[in-house]
Amino acid sequence: MLKKLLPFSLLLLILSCSSVKKTQEAINYGNYDQAIQIAVKELRENKTKKGNQEYILMLEEAFEKATNKDLENLSFLKKEANPANLEVIYNMYLNLKNRQELIKPLLPLPIYAKKKNAKFSFTDYTNDILTTKAKLSDYLYTNAKNLLNNSINKVDFRNAYDDLNYLDKINPNYKDVRYLIEEAHFKGTNFVYVSLQNKSDKVIPMRLQEDLLNFDTYKLNDLWTVFHNNKQPKTTYNFEIEINFREINVSPEQIKEKEVVKEKEVVDGWKYLTDNNGVTVKDSLGNAIKVDKYKTIRCKIYEITQFKSVQVVGQVKYYDLFSNQLLKSFPLASEFIFQHRYATYSGDKNAMDQEYLNLLGYKYVPFPSNEQMIFDTSEDLKNKIKSIVSQNKIYN
Repeated sequence: MLKKLLPFSLLLLILSCSSVKKTQEAINYGNYDQAIQIAVKELRENKTKKGNQEYILMLEEAFEKATNKDLENLSFLKKEANPANLEVIYNMYLNLKNRQELIKPLLPLPIYAKKKNAKFSFTDYTNDILTTKAKLSDYLYTNAKNLLNNSINKVDFRNAYDDLNYLDKINPNYKDVRYLIEEAHFKGTNFVYVSLQNKSDKVIPMRLQEDLLNFDTYKLNDLWTVFHNNKQPKTTYNFEIEINFREINVSPEQIKEKEVVKEKEVVDGWKYLTDNNGVTVKDSLGNAIKVDKYKTIRCKIYEITQFKSVQVVGQVKYYDLFSNQLLKSFPLASEFIFQHRYATYSGDKNAMDQEYLNLLGYKYVPFPSNEQMIFDTSEDLKNKIKSIVSQNKIYN
């Protein structure tokens, strides 16, 4: 059975009633700006529509209550005279101004029952905004400079950085703020020196060392952490990450041969079908019946496997360079296997499976050197080092 669709006009009425209810609920709960947003949105579509009269009345009420609430809070904060409240005061003045700017394009808003327009008491907050911004700018600037000059705590430097960026946003090019932002960022940054120690009895290829220490490829630098594999002048390093190789085990070169015999029956011509007595069997037309004749073919396969492996075992160690203490260490291990298979045969290769046929296309290849084998662990080692460092940010 088909469901009856609600008439479009009835659907609009239901939605309108729901929106009116939400606006009134917002006012009742003191969420005046939410009520203003809903009412303004409805009135933008058609402010003269009779069905929208309720929104005008609620907008008038919500605006007055929101303004009075903000002005009361402002009065209290200004009497408290705490410079830490300047940002709140500044934003409240901006909110008062923006609330008015939201409503101004809709004016006038007629109230048909009262035969007059809705009343909104607007105030020019320009001087208040500029005065507060000047005081806030001076407070943020002075406080940030004090932290930069007197603190040794990176958290303080980062707070100064945030305050200075906010100051530059509300008051661009204020004094030497851009320079101070760079200073705060530098002082708040942890510089981490990355080194590699080889305590195994094997020589590490130079290109492996360079690859592992190239932390630019790890993409681990962030706003407050920078990794260097070469110490930079005039840079104080807070932490060191040491990649420590304890064992590098390279297996001997191994060649293993396996002999496999394959047999298969294949068609080898035809013969006449005979019964148990050796008499030729004929079909209904009297013709002798022919059947396939089979033979067994055989092939001996020599499967050769070349094998060599390397295992790198070590640790990733974190040091606090101010206290010269080992903070934590994490195990590090990687393995790379070289394996190459090929095959030769004798006999009829038509007896082979496809797997062995494929191996016939390969030949013996030279074993990679120990140096190459060790280098071939680099990609896996880098992934594991990156995982350790990204998941264990013990530096603050």
